[in-house]
Amino acid sequence: MTDTLNDFKALFESAPDIYLVLSPDLRIVAANDARLRATNTTREETIGKPLFEIFPDNPDDPAATGVNNLKASLHRVLRTKAPDAMAVQKYDIPRPASEGGGFEERYWSPLNTPVLNRNGEIDFIIHRVEDVTEFIRLKQQGAEQNRLTEELKTRAEQMESEIFQRRSSCSRPMSD
Repeated sequence: MTDTLNDFKALFESAPDIYLVLSPDLRIVAANDARLRATNTTREETIGKPLFEIFPDNPDDPAATGVNNLKASLHRVLRTKAPDAMAVQKYDIPRPASEGGGFEERYWSPLNTPVLNRNGEIDFIIHRVEDVTEFIRLKQQGAEQNRLTEELKTRAEQMESEIFQRRSSCSRPMSD
């Protein structure tokens, strides 16, 4: 039995997506390696702590809403005992001082799923996250390129119109 538990622990810790296991009072029971890498934290800094103590919003970003949306999702799970998928969220992940400090913008697509016991009560919440940061950045780059293309197209049309107007004014016969 112990080997099976160790196998499951090893599988959980090495899963490629970001996972947390939360207690019903939203304390972190377990965190996988992907979560620790994504948030620049260690198990010692994470396990047993209230989720929102170690994962606050960026105080310098008034538009930061990821943490409040996560709180709302987790409270829905606790109330309904049903999974709750969240829209893509922007999170500001604290960077270690050794990397210059501040925050790194990340985009995550979270799913919060209750684990019910035999009595139908929540024992745990599995918080799974798909990191979609690169997809969002590529999408933003594409939007910026489209904007630049439209600007260049408009400018080219203006230049063409100016050239046509100059040509028209130069090619008119002069009256004697």
